[in-house]
Amino acid sequence: MINISDKKTNFLVIFLLALMFFLAVFSVKDDSATMDELARIPAGYSYLTQRDFRLHFEDPPLVKDISAIPLLFLNLKFPKEHSSWTKDVNGEWVFGSEFLYRSNNNADQILFWARLPMIFILLFLGWFIFKWTRELAGNLPALLVLFLFSFSPDFLAHGRLVTTDVPAALGIVLSIYFYLKFLETPNRKNIILSGLILGTTLLIKFSTTLLFPFFAILTLFFVWLSSKILKSYIKGIILIILISTFVIFIVYQFHILNFPLEKQLEAMKAYLSFDGVDSIEEIAFKMAEIPILRPLSHYLFGFLVTIQREMKYGHYSPVGGTFLFGMLGFHFWYYFPFVFLIKIPLAFLLLTLFSFLSFFYFLEFTSLKSWIKNHFIQFSMLLFIIIYSLLALRGKVNIGLRHFYPVYPFLFILVSICIKNWYDKIKELKHKKLFIVLVSFLLIWYGTSSLSSFPHYLSYFNELVGGSKRGYEYVVDSNVDWGQDLKRLSQWVESQGIDKIYVDYFGGGDLNYYFGDKAIPWYGACWWRQWGWNLNKQDFPKGNYLAVSATYLQDGRGKPVIGFDGYWGCYDWLNDYKSVDQVGDSIIVYYID
Repeated sequence: MINISDKKTNFLVIFLLALMFFLAVFSVKDDSATMDELARIPAGYSYLTQRDFRLHFEDPPLVKDISAIPLLFLNLKFPKEHSSWTKDVNGEWVFGSEFLYRSNNNADQILFWARLPMIFILLFLGWFIFKWTRELAGNLPALLVLFLFSFSPDFLAHGRLVTTDVPAALGIVLSIYFYLKFLETPNRKNIILSGLILGTTLLIKFSTTLLFPFFAILTLFFVWLSSKILKSYIKGIILIILISTFVIFIVYQFHILNFPLEKQLEAMKAYLSFDGVDSIEEIAFKMAEIPILRPLSHYLFGFLVTIQREMKYGHYSPVGGTFLFGMLGFHFWYYFPFVFLIKIPLAFLLLTLFSFLSFFYFLEFTSLKSWIKNHFIQFSMLLFIIIYSLLALRGKVNIGLRHFYPVYPFLFILVSICIKNWYDKIKELKHKKLFIVLVSFLLIWYGTSSLSSFPHYLSYFNELVGGSKRGYEYVVDSNVDWGQDLKRLSQWVESQGIDKIYVDYFGGGDLNYYFGDKAIPWYGACWWRQWGWNLNKQDFPKGNYLAVSATYLQDGRGKPVIGFDGYWGCYDWLNDYKSVDQVGDSIIVYYID
């Protein structure tokens, strides 16, 4: 492979990470609160200031804690007397609105400072996958990995927001890295590091618990390949589990110091008892009443709520279903493959295709066992991608490609290593120049497509569907519209000199905060029907503008598949009108005459 010195490599690393930092900061400065941030940011602030975990327990607290640290220096008003805090069971959304927009706090200032730590987590993930690749394959492949990461529209989109998806990807990468170190050398240092990192990862997102079965499978493969005795790892594995459990216990104990037991039991009964209590849920209830086990009970409670949502009942878009390519349904098994193909840059898809074709073309091994043994780290990455992808196909949470992000770092690493091996195989042949031209072209295309979508990374779509402006025609929710463009809509209204506009908004922003009396709420989406609103075309006052979030618009125009019994057809009447503008790719504006 082309040689590059450590000094130049380090300079390029600093340059790429600095560029990513500025792209992230300046692209998010005009983003209003996304839907999940409305709940997560106030919840994190409540954890640190109140030591009370009554809000947003369906996610572990670590990411919310980190985002709230800068807020401790802002002298914010905490609406502790509001009913969403004192009476409601997990009144996270109402409390979030009260905290951000109705307590004389500066919402935009809160959003900026809460998001800043997320950007540093994003950068650390980029640096770490660079470091790992450098250990495996050298400087240039490591720089290629960092380039792919730094210009990734998906990571630039969600790595700037207070969400768990990018931090979970970081935690999974770190956990696998240190567990592989443990398998190779099961000494005290690697046991402690693996346990601490795993415990920290489990505090980011409940879905990271899949690391337990993954590590079990990985251990069996390693023992089989190395001819080591499984028994020699049992003690270390038990210690890793105990250390990670202790980390969870310590963190949760801090978070429930002022959380009344009766409020915890009230929440558990509300979320776990509506279809009967099974044996595991009964264990959670009993643990809650034992003081030493209460922190672990609250973790188990959140985990059970997540499992119910992701594997049993699902978690859908606002009409109770998922919109995909003009259809409404409860679950599409091909959701993640389809959205991946239209959301990730087309240049990377081609780069991946060429890389893996070259891998099989140049593959040389006497047996599968020997190949896996000689490339165990790469095999581990591939195994994780396969297992995670299969689970994604089975999962019922079809609300965003962001849940698929943990596979991205490993995909970037494997593609970069394949490119290195591809070049090494042909560097003495006449095809070398063609190879360099091809890879360079795809990388330039990749970087250009990312830069051209600035600052609208959340709504990025590739050329297969006509780019970002048409992405909402195929999929919505956090893939394109999470409420990030409300502030831009207010700026658009000002620039157009519009005195009044009707808005049907999906997200974490607040109409009155950004528009004053210029915006009139319009409850025309199917979502509002379950709350008693049923506004249709005949109710809309003619001669006015109507701005509709893409999620509400498409959920109201999608055609239901067989078996779908949610609301639909609410916005079919807008098919008779042509939009006058599209704000930030996610809010569609009409003039109804």
